[in-house]
Amino acid sequence: MTLAIPAPEVPAQEVPAQTDASAEAFDVPATDAPETDAPETIARDAREFGAYARTGGWTFALKVARSVRPGGQGADESTKVSAKRFAELAGCSPERVMRFYKAWDLAADDGLVPQFETLQPGVEVELPEADVWLSYYSSRSSAQSVRGTAITAAAEAEGIRPTKALEVAENPTALRAAILADPSTAAAARSALLDRIDDDEELRGALARDVASREELKKAVAGESKVSDRIEYVRQVAEGGQVKTPAGQMIDAPAELRQEAERHLSLLDELDEGEEAGEWAAEAYGTVKTLIQETVDADPELRITERRTKFYSSIGKATKVFEELTFDDADAGEFYEEDMVQRLEELQSALTACIDALRKAAG
Repeated sequence: MTLAIPAPEVPAQEVPAQTDASAEAFDVPATDAPETDAPETIARDAREFGAYARTGGWTFALKVARSVRPGGQGADESTKVSAKRFAELAGCSPERVMRFYKAWDLAADDGLVPQFETLQPGVEVELPEADVWLSYYSSRSSAQSVRGTAITAAAEAEGIRPTKALEVAENPTALRAAILADPSTAAAARSALLDRIDDDEELRGALARDVASREELKKAVAGESKVSDRIEYVRQVAEGGQVKTPAGQMIDAPAELRQEAERHLSLLDELDEGEEAGEWAAEAYGTVKTLIQETVDADPELRITERRTKFYSSIGKATKVFEELTFDDADAGEFYEEDMVQRLEELQSALTACIDALRKAAG
């Protein structure tokens, strides 16, 4: 499609990238317009609208591309002007002019439009479709920075317009307001932070400090860790085939126990995203623990082994405590109290009774 567009006046007022147009005139050949009884002013507006609807921002990019040479005209040129001079004539900023210039340059590198050297003021060329424009043009100068380039790449990876992401990045207060007011925005922000946290050590440390410094977050983390541990316990029973008894023995899980663990695990896995799992995890954990205890009680040999294991565990803990008691660094008289001796004597009596009971049981 070829548009007969005169030497331009680039509009001074900024408009969004998708509709980066102005009220400037298009000279569209009369043969391109259908017969109409509408006034000429309306017909002209309609022709201009149709031209822009087909080509979008390329219409104005052509005006810049064929009229501007950054730095001014070259030795073999006499008609092109600098971006600054073009901006003065248009009543806008040189930066705005150069954004159109760079968009054309990128498209020319891809073979979508002619190179600047082949263009002369007033010369028409075939223009791409309007929907391709946003792939090359950014209405925000921040897009050219290292930060802007990274944001643009991330936006393209997510399948959204870079201009939207750049706008959010340039207005963190607006982002904060949206997060505070809208749960879905807060959820999106949380998901993004979690996706970033593995590769951002500074962010990871900042979040850890935030959690450690706020009591409500520490409690929430502890609660969620407990839920996670219980779910993992049930998962190990269902998938691993072995369970740990209350005394710490590892035994093979009976088929009925594994089936019950699998049933509860299936219910947990089917919970909707965001649904609280605490109550379900507690029920699953309690059921599995009860079944393990019933398994132990139902097997006389296993029950004896369990009691023996538990007894040894208690002796080991008590022994460790007494081994830590020492008077090497201080005179016991400095902190002596009668109650200490009394409690140790009571403990000695309990130990003696325990020893006598074991020897009596041994015959």
